[in-house]
Amino acid sequence: MASPVLGTVSHGDPRVWALMPGEAIERTTLHERYGGRTQGRIVPSRSSPNIMVFADPQASEAPGAVDGWRADGCLHYTGEGQRGDQLMKSGNAAIFNHVDTGRAVRLFRGTRDQVVYEGEFTLDAETPFYTTDAPEIRHGPMRSVIVFRLRPLDTRPRPSTSPLDLVNRAVVEEVPIEEQRTERAFLAPDQKADEAERREHALLLAFRDHLLRKGHDVCRLKLVPPGEAKPLFSDLMDRTTNTLFEAKGTVERGSIRMAVGQLLDYSRFVQPRPRMAVLVPTPPREDLRAFLRSAGVEIVWRDGRRFRDSAGEA
Repeated sequence: MASPVLGTVSHGDPRVWALMPGEAIERTTLHERYGGRTQGRIVPSRSSPNIMVFADPQASEAPGAVDGWRADGCLHYTGEGQRGDQLMKSGNAAIFNHVDTGRAVRLFRGTRDQVVYEGEFTLDAETPFYTTDAPEIRHGPMRSVIVFRLRPLDTRPRPSTSPLDLVNRAVVEEVPIEEQRTERAFLAPDQKADEAERREHALLLAFRDHLLRKGHDVCRLKLVPPGEAKPLFSDLMDRTTNTLFEAKGTVERGSIRMAVGQLLDYSRFVQPRPRMAVLVPTPPREDLRAFLRSAGVEIVWRDGRRFRDSAGEA
């Protein structure tokens, strides 16, 4: 791409687009010429047939590891809405309907001061968007976001900048247990593991060593559900007994309920259908044991240097 130069926006008809890809312009000047508000990521104009979208991965409001060029030749661009599940309204609806309304989607790098025009884009005709999980701004809770698949019209696609293209090659794949990869690493890559996650991982490694001493074949599974942007990672798969384990560093009810949901989700992709078990540091209380039995999930807990289940030593 050409080196950015100062913008030379035409002072004539705002319906005639004058910027070239790689050209830089002050954002205030851009909106003076082509309309739209001077803030926001998605800015439809009322005075020209354009929707201006702004992307800045370094900004605090950037929605995580979703935005960027992908191996499919599309720029994946997360919609607007900083809190709660994103909906197909306002700026998101403007992008989705841009062909029907006769508006061009114009992408800019940067969100304030001087921005660089990246070119005109259109939604992919086959799969214009998908939804995935991402955190709210400033490390907030997880929510569902809209990700548009934008194809360039006047520039060439760029090489993938997404770590997801390096891991999403197979639907089910074995990965080393010692790698502390979690879904959180892709959903919120800048957040460090907390104390509960570190206890959970230490428990998992101890149980792995226990099974290896018994001669079991163990691994982790990386799972990519169809149509999803980000992989799922099981905690441990015992190939010898065909048992899928989910580890938790606490026997608190919320963690146990989460483990059951994760096991049910992961087990859908494993054939033959595996047994399911939670791995915990201490025996859960009786009501939680009853809950696990009702869900068809077994329990394994640590007992000193050993591991036990309801039938004895695991």
